Amino acid sequence: MSTLICGSIAYDTIMVFQDQFKNHILPDKLHILNVAFLVPDMRREYGGCAGNIAYNLKMLGGDPLIMATVGDDHAPYSTRLDQLGLARTHVQLAAGSFTAQAFITTDLDDNQITAFHPGAMNFSHLNHVQDAKGVTLGIVAPDGRDGMLQHAREFRDAGIPFIFDPGQGLPMFNGDELSGFIDLADYVTVNDYEAELLQERTGKSLEQLATQVQALIVTLGAKGSVIHAGGKKIDIPCVKPAAVLDPTGCGDAFRAGLLYGITHRMDWAVTGRLASLIGALKIAQRGPQNHRFTHDSIAELYRDNFGSAPW
Repeated sequence: MSTLICGSIAYDTIMVFQDQFKNHILPDKLHILNVAFLVPDMRREYGGCAGNIAYNLKMLGGDPLIMATVGDDHAPYSTRLDQLGLARTHVQLAAGSFTAQAFITTDLDDNQITAFHPGAMNFSHLNHVQDAKGVTLGIVAPDGRDGMLQHAREFRDAGIPFIFDPGQGLPMFNGDELSGFIDLADYVTVNDYEAELLQERTGKSLEQLATQVQALIVTLGAKGSVIHAGGKKIDIPCVKPAAVLDPTGCGDAFRAGLLYGITHRMDWAVTGRLASLIGALKIAQRGPQNHRFTHDSIAELYRDNFGSAPW
C-alpha cells in the first residue's frame, strides 16, 4: 500500500530573528518598505513538502514514494534519501537547474518571511502518476504549477484517491482552477489562512466545499484543527509540545499523519489526533527533518495524550 507524494524537494536555509517583525515594520510605510533583520542563527536543512511528508510517513511505518524533481545540486539530498530508505525511483533530475530552495526568516512569535526559488520544481510535470506502481493513496502537495494541475488529473484518471494540499502554492491558482482541484480530489487540507483564501477565490464557504470531498481539514496552529467530514465538524485538540522551537515543516508532519490514518482506515477523530501529535513532535525540534520517533513510540505518546491506543 504505497502512498505517492507529489511535491517539492528543497533545501531550507533557516534564519532566526531574535525579535518580533512587528516591532520593525511600520504599517503606514509599507509602500516604501526597506528593512533588514540581523539573523545571527542560520542553518541549512533538508526540506520540501514531499521530502518532509515522506520523512514522517516512513517513521510512522508507512510506505511513501516521492515524486519530485531536483537540480544539479541534488547529491547531498539524494544521499540522505538513500540513508533514510526512501526510494528515489520517481525523483527526476532537471539538468541545468538548482534544487528548489527556501530562505526562511522566523521571529520570536513564530511568524515567517520566506523567499522561495522554485528551480527544478518548474519541471515537476515531467513526472507522471501512472509511472508509479502499487499506489493506493496520493497527495498533491506544493510543487510546480503545471505539475500540480497534471498530477491531480492523473490521480483521478488512475482511480487513486488523493489529498489536495495547495499550501503556499495556493496563490498560483484562480478560483476556477481551485474548484477544479477540489472536484478531482477526495480530501483537501489547508491552514486557516489558506482556508480564507480558498473561500475567497472559489466563492464558496468551507461548509459548501466540504460537501464536495470526503473530508476537508483545516489546521489552526496552537488552536488545533477542524475536520469537516460526513456532514459533521470534528474538533481536534492541539497536543502541547515539549517546546516551541521551529514551525517549519509542522504542516507536512501533520499531513503525514493524515495519510497514515486514511491508509489504515482510522476514523477522523483518531486520524486528526495522530496528525496533531506528529506536528507537536516536529515543532519541538529545529528544522523539518530532525525530530525522531517510531511506530511504537507514537502509540505510547498517543495513549499519554488521549488516553487510548491509536492502533
